[in-house]
Amino acid sequence: MNRQRIGLGRRGEELAVEELQRRGYEIVARNWRCEIGEADIVARRGPVWAFVEVRTRRGEAYGSPEESITPRKQARMRAVAERYMAEHGLHEADGQLLMVAVEMDRAGRLRRVEVLEVE
Repeated sequence: MNRQRIGLGRRGEELAVEELQRRGYEIVARNWRCEIGEADIVARRGPVWAFVEVRTRRGEAYGSPEESITPRKQARMRAVAERYMAEHGLHEADGQLLMVAVEMDRAGRLRRVEVLEVE
């Protein structure tokens, strides 16, 4: 991955964290990894745990952030969330899958940051 894409991804994650905190989420972990995959952000709001995938796009060449969450990606997100909850003794906790869509224009100006529930 080139430096520009890494920088764009980091900026997207920072914006996602800010938006989640604005909505009352406590950020518990970032880039939590296991052999199944990664959760970009693990957050909590009250008793509900959220496992968040951040998708950042600049321009429209690769489609919208929402289009990039395929059924396969959803299944992996679900598996990662289940592993996290099992490893942290959260067997009775409620969990949800979220994505944060971050869109910027070609000049890098923010167009939108949107938090969406993943099925």
